[in-house]
Formats: sequence, C-alpha cells, structure tokens
Amino acid sequence: MMKSGWQKILIFMLLLWQVLLLAGCDYYVNEQPAQQVPEPFRNQDSRGRYDSIGKLGTYSISIPAGVIDGWVRYVGDPGDFADPKIKAKYQRPPKTYDLPIESFGFLYRITDGDVYTSFRQTQQDYRHDNETLIPYGKPFPWADVSAYGVYGAAPLNFNFTVQDDFRVSKEVTDIEYIQQPQPLYGLTVYKANNGIDPDTGEPWKSDNLTEDRMIKKDQAGNIKTYIKCQFTHHINSCRHMFYNDDWHIQVRIGYSRTYLPQWQEMEGRIMQILDSWRVTREGKLLGKQIGKA
Repeated sequence: MMKSGWQKILIFMLLLWQVLLLAGCDYYVNEQPAQQVPEPFRNQDSRGRYDSIGKLGTYSISIPAGVIDGWVRYVGDPGDFADPKIKAKYQRPPKTYDLPIESFGFLYRITDGDVYTSFRQTQQDYRHDNETLIPYGKPFPWADVSAYGVYGAAPLNFNFTVQDDFRVSKEVTDIEYIQQPQPLYGLTVYKANNGIDPDTGEPWKSDNLTEDRMIKKDQAGNIKTYIKCQFTHHINSCRHMFYNDDWHIQVRIGYSRTYLPQWQEMEGRIMQILDSWRVTREGKLLGKQIGKA
C-alpha cells in the first residue's frame, strides 16, 4: 500500500515537471522578439517630412512630401466605402519600394510644369489663383492629376472604353457620335449628332450628355489618349486620360479647355514629373525630384 502511494507521488511529480517544462518553453517562445521587417530608407524634404513610397506600375518611386492630394492607395487597400469592420481588420503589408501602388493624385500647373507642394511657393500661388481667377471666370492654370498602376493582363488602351461609350450614348440617349472631318490639335474629334440638337435643329445648348470626345491612336491603331470636353459653359472643362506603356499606368487629368491645345505637352510633362520621382529598390534617387520642398 505504501509502495503504491509512492508510485502515485512519483507519477504526480513527473506530470508536474512536464507541465512546468512546457510552460517554460511557452514562456521562452513568447518572450522572443517578433520578427520585424526592417524599415526601408526613405527620402526626406527640407522640413524633415518623409516621402511616400511604393511601386507605380513598373517603377519604384519616392513621392516628395507635401505633393500628394489626399493619400496613396495601395493595391489591396479597402475602398473608401468598404465595411468599417473590414477596414479595421485590414493589415497592409509593410511599405517598401516594391509595394504596388493603386493610385494617388497631385496638382500640376500647366503654364510652367511645376507641382503643388505644401510649404513651397506653389502653395501660395495656388491659393492666389483660386482667389483671383476662379471668382472672375478666368482660366485656372492648375490641373488635377491622378496616376493609376495597371497590373496583370489589363489592356493599355481605350479601344473598348470608347466603343462602349459610343454604344451607350446611342442605345440609352439616342445620341450618335459622328467623327468630324478635321482633326483638332492632332486629335480625332467626335461630336454628338454632329453638334446639332435633333429636337431644335440648332447647336446644343447643353453638353450634359453630349460632351465633345477626342481620341489619339498609336501607330498600331490602339487608342492611347481619350479626352472629353464641355463646350457650352463660360469656362469649359476637360477630362483627359492617357496610357503609358513603359510605366504600365493610366493617367487622368482634369483642366480648363483653354489649355486643350497643350494636351501633348501635358502628357509629356506629367511623365517627366513621375520620372523625377523614380528610385532604386533601395530608395536611391535617380534624379532631382520635381516638387520637393
């Protein structure tokens, strides 16, 4: 009987030792520092503000602080109207120069090709133009620019978009877009019902559903530039989209129609701005950043 008691005590001690050993292992594991992804080097401006980083299409970029209008959206980020619970649970991968960028926006001054940056002279210029030009109906020289990375097998042209826009106009509003005989600033122009309101037999008084549409094709016949412009307002605006094959991006621009003759110059300058933000995968600048404070 005494021997049986000692056996029970021994078994109990062995079990207790195993429990303590497991607990000790668990403690050791929990106490180990979590694997941290090293923070990449990030460029700063004269005020110590850090650049926004990522990969736009095919190139790594470092966007100067104070330039972005809003924020950078990365591929996989929940949308603005996503369920708050989804937003709360979402954990974005660490920001690196390889993290794919979905989109971001900035302001570009058409007249000299500069970029709006907070705490630079352009900030004061933008405010001044808002106060002295817009209230008096004068052309506003600033353009809203949005850049979108294009990933996967998505086509880098507006072939389907333009065709579908014309189809919807015809089927839904009974408005047919007709190509005009003369190009405009190198663009092929299409006007709604040849510019005539069929109900009145006179030129359109409203361009709500009848904006002028303009395209530019590449040598292969693919539509690379697609522009829609108002034409019945005191100050008409244009919505301008183009693709860049090298970068694998789509760029959207909004500006006063006054500056439509400079559409090619705008496309070129915007690509120069993006090129100035290119960096190596380690964050080394490849040139002088346009817009850096």
